[in-house]
Amino acid sequence: MSEPYSTSDIIIHTPDDRVLLVERANPPYGWALPGGFVDPGERLDASARREAAEETGLELADLYQFATYSAPERDPRGHTISTVYVARPVGEARAASDAAHLDWFPLNGLPETAFDHGTILADYRRFLETGERPALP
Repeated sequence: MSEPYSTSDIIIHTPDDRVLLVERANPPYGWALPGGFVDPGERLDASARREAAEETGLELADLYQFATYSAPERDPRGHTISTVYVARPVGEARAASDAAHLDWFPLNGLPETAFDHGTILADYRRFLETGERPALP
């Protein structure tokens, strides 16, 4: 993989404080936020909407950009820069594309995650509690 690549990840959050995670069907395995690589010529927000639809079957409402994560070691496959979005789900979630399974988890009861998605979700919980966005490293 040439470096760096741009990705979009989505925190799909319900009013009862649950977030949707997908269990990856491809390496690296584990629970992760829905998301993936941005296609050439694609806007970041369009990538987030496409990836959510491909992996979960959901449309997104109230989409907004949360933060960008760029630590070179965040993805074991190579350097990826992820722009993370937050949205509400529209429709019925179903595992599709490269998602083996999916499930809704309470923000205070998350499983171990792939990549740096545990850090992203901890930053998001802190944002909900304090209104502060993640600090730059």
